[in-house]
Amino acid sequence: MRVTPERKTILREIFAIHRHFDTEEIFETLRRKKTGISHASVYRTMPILVKAGLVSRTAAAPGKAVYEHIYGHEHHDHMFCVECGKHIEFKNDNIERLQIEICRKYGFKPEYHNLEIVGLCKNCAKGKRQGRKK
Repeated sequence: MRVTPERKTILREIFAIHRHFDTEEIFETLRRKKTGISHASVYRTMPILVKAGLVSRTAAAPGKAVYEHIYGHEHHDHMFCVECGKHIEFKNDNIERLQIEICRKYGFKPEYHNLEIVGLCKNCAKGKRQGRKK
């Protein structure tokens, strides 16, 4: 990855955020700080940062990418609510062991994995159930 002043500025903003974010949020922060960095530059930089292992793309609503910085963070997986947009991070040692077993079985050497479970969170599922009872 070629390190340009724009990419350094974008990366600095990303590492200041300790939650999930989208390109629009990064762009708006940079715009308020009058950096002169375009939305297109932010958008084009994200896949480069993903490939470099600094950022991960997670599940989101159709047509919208959500990211998080991962450098220096312990691996975790995600659940994403399609109703309210809530992200739930979790780590499960049984899932991790099972993935290792599956890779061994097929002679596959993993570099990384990204597990995302998409559905309804507890609150939204409860609301759907209550809506059906009426």
